[in-house]
Amino acid sequence: MTLAAKIEALLFISPRPLSLNKLAQLTGTQVEQVEAAIKAISVACETESRGLRLLRHGQSVQLVSSPDAAKLVAEFIKEEQRSELTRPALETLTIIAYRGPIAKVELDTIRGVNCSLILRNLLIKGLIEASEEKRTMTTKYSVTFDFLRWLGLNSVEGLPDYHQLNKDVSLDKLLAAEEGTAAQITTEANAPQTEPSVE
Repeated sequence: MTLAAKIEALLFISPRPLSLNKLAQLTGTQVEQVEAAIKAISVACETESRGLRLLRHGQSVQLVSSPDAAKLVAEFIKEEQRSELTRPALETLTIIAYRGPIAKVELDTIRGVNCSLILRNLLIKGLIEASEEKRTMTTKYSVTFDFLRWLGLNSVEGLPDYHQLNKDVSLDKLLAAEEGTAAQITTEANAPQTEPSVE
């Protein structure tokens, strides 16, 4: 897979703009290479009559729908906002409400499946919002004021058994184990390779 294809995939699943540095980090390349790939994606979107456009603001980029598809997209979003939440969406929303702000990798770990599409739909409905934790450069999700108004709550602490479930020990252990495994894999991958000795 080319670098441009990797970046296009990352921008497609990301609910918010990604910086050039973040894309370089995720793809294991240099910012200069990312810059060249982004230009290639932008040109392809413009010249091949695609339904997507590459939007750039400073050092951040995002894939957005083409202005030519604005009416079609608006109708779809309106329909999505009116539609009922599926059971997987309700499960994801519940986890975010009780455990938020929470990273996608933690959501995936708790539910055991990839939550990208569900997160996108919940963002469209305005029930959750994404924010970036600057220290770890991680996107985290939490419920919105619209969600609280929808349930008639003043804060998430008004949810049933909030304090018990917000600090659930079994979930904490599960997430800690996953973080430990990921850290070990990263350490092993970055460890210098030594040649076996020949006697």
